[in-house]
Amino acid sequence: MRTITHLIDGEMTIGNGKTSAVFNPSTGNVIRHVEMASKTTVQQAIIAAKAAFPLWRDTPPAKRAQVLFRFKLLLEQHEEQIITLISEEHGKTREDSAGELKRGIENVDFATAAPELLKGEFSRNAGPEIDSWSDFQALGVVAGITPFNFPAMVPLWMYPLAIACGNTFILKPSERAPSSALYIAELFHQAGLPKGVLNIVNGDKEAVDCLLESPDVKALSFVGSTPTAEYIYSESTRRGKRVQALGGAKNHAVLMPDADLTHAASALMGAAYGSCGERCMAISVVVCVGDLVADALIEKLTPQIQALRIGAGTEHGLDMGPLVTKAHLEKVSGYITEGVNAGAKLIVDGRDLSVAGYENGFFIGGCLFDRVTPEMRIYREEIFGPVLCIVRVSNLEEAIALINAHEYGNGTCIFTNDGGVARLFANKIEVGMVGINVPLPVPVSYHSFGGWKHSLFGDLAAYGPDGVRFYTRRKTITQRWVKRESHEAAQFAFPSND
Repeated sequence: MRTITHLIDGEMTIGNGKTSAVFNPSTGNVIRHVEMASKTTVQQAIIAAKAAFPLWRDTPPAKRAQVLFRFKLLLEQHEEQIITLISEEHGKTREDSAGELKRGIENVDFATAAPELLKGEFSRNAGPEIDSWSDFQALGVVAGITPFNFPAMVPLWMYPLAIACGNTFILKPSERAPSSALYIAELFHQAGLPKGVLNIVNGDKEAVDCLLESPDVKALSFVGSTPTAEYIYSESTRRGKRVQALGGAKNHAVLMPDADLTHAASALMGAAYGSCGERCMAISVVVCVGDLVADALIEKLTPQIQALRIGAGTEHGLDMGPLVTKAHLEKVSGYITEGVNAGAKLIVDGRDLSVAGYENGFFIGGCLFDRVTPEMRIYREEIFGPVLCIVRVSNLEEAIALINAHEYGNGTCIFTNDGGVARLFANKIEVGMVGINVPLPVPVSYHSFGGWKHSLFGDLAAYGPDGVRFYTRRKTITQRWVKRESHEAAQFAFPSND
């Protein structure tokens, strides 16, 4: 059985031998082992990245972009291999894995514009015979820590742009689904990326803490749970690092009485149950304005949830695969039991699902709760599973107040045919990413991704324009050439343009 190691300075590197099991969630079987990096191994990666930085920083942006163009082509040529690795280790359907990879490639597309993104600004005669300009320079060694639920896409949010900006990068992918990240990094090297510019270290908290503590790592990007995001943000910032840490979510959809119910129900099915609910942008709460809306939605959703096509992620034509681990399956099942005990009405219960031929897989069917209230744990906390909760309110103002009171502010949406209602909602809602009749308002690569409140720690969001600013620092130069024959008296007043 293959053991996944590390990619350091362009070479596969074996560390201390401590390993962790990698499961196929569809079968419940161990399919690989992954080596956990020690501090010594992580330090090797930091040394390699630090050594590679000066030459890569001084490589013209256009040449860096050429490597990224070749990398994008290789990603497209090896799409099927990458999709298979994602589905084997995460469990998501092949179609969902393909969508994930395509969104990742979009970020490589954006990063190829490095010459344009790094141009800076110029002002002639900012003062008497004085020119001033600024440019955006690389930070040095930067790192990323990525989650299991998007093992290809989230790393591609980070290192293509960081590398296009002239940095060198260390990636610590999730130990639950490590293979696709390593395979993609090998493709990047095939595209001509110099050794040491991108390094992969697999590991657990020991590897993470080594990256946090190292003075040579100048910036760190993280996507995962809120408790871990808070830890990474506090530990990194107190050491002077630049940090963007994306945490958890509890995304609400508001359903107005005038909405197209058929369209809304179909959109909510994909948003709530796609990827088995293991998305930070998944809709997990529907706020129905009025009892008639809630009752009609339940009537629409119930047969569709019961008809979900669920099976092994590696198969074609499915709606949903398994959850990522047995422990996570037990956690999600526990939330459902707790919701019932708290008084919520369980309309559809998917806990007893068994998939023929995959009886040991980590499967659960779609679940639907009604009469959920804000004090219930299933409302307050991120379940990260195929569980949709319906909350009933009387009017739009009550819906907005409910959402704004939640600790998370990642994504939200509203279904309505009233432009004034949509505009009011978009203006008043305290959430970072808002959809109008769009259930998963994930920004395209040339915008930036990030929530508010406890969904994002740090000042800059992921990828897009914010990503460029995150991975660079501005330098402003003010220049004057004095004529040889000119002799000026010393000036003690603060300089101005006069």
